[in-house]
Amino acid sequence: MRRKEERVNPSGIEGLRIERSSVHPDDRGSLREWFRASRFRELTGHAPSVAQANCTVSRRGSIRGIHFAAPGQAKSVACVHGAVLDVAVDIRTGSPTYGQWHAVRLDSESPATVHLSEDLGHAFMALSDNAVVVYLSSTEYEPGRARAINPLDPWLGIDWPLTPVLSDQDRFAPTLAEARAQGLLPTGTPGAGTLTTGSLTTGSLTTGIWRPA
Repeated sequence: MRRKEERVNPSGIEGLRIERSSVHPDDRGSLREWFRASRFRELTGHAPSVAQANCTVSRRGSIRGIHFAAPGQAKSVACVHGAVLDVAVDIRTGSPTYGQWHAVRLDSESPATVHLSEDLGHAFMALSDNAVVVYLSSTEYEPGRARAINPLDPWLGIDWPLTPVLSDQDRFAPTLAEARAQGLLPTGTPGAGTLTTGSLTTGSLTTGIWRPA
């Protein structure tokens, strides 16, 4: 059977890349390649740093995020079963795209990998039951470094398609404005000390990008 080719899709937010996964099908099923160090280096200009790998299983409507760490934590994210709406938020107060978000559907039928620099916020909503998301992180999880922004922040206005199911941590997290007032957000400009950088333009894989007024 014919191999599906990899494709990179620009996102419009610096430090964010969306890469179509390479899938190798045969009579037994298929093999999906969702991360390769040399490919990551080619896309970002940086060597990958992987300190932790996680796997989450979420029921339909569940939102995990908007999460980030202080100092930052870069991630590579893929959905290997079911479907999710994956959202990256530019939380850098010095960025020209501060407050913008970019959403893309990730699923097992048309697989892709989302690479996020260490200074972006990340969230996803499960669009199916038992949605399985795997991700690599550049640093280990430490509770004292974990930060969250409320995914229902009306100023951000993320267009979640289902009734949200939230943890208490995310439900009572500060809004973006509150997090900024508390000094919780990264203050640098895009590309300053991040793991993944690059100037990007909007591409066809985008399902939602919005600039708050």
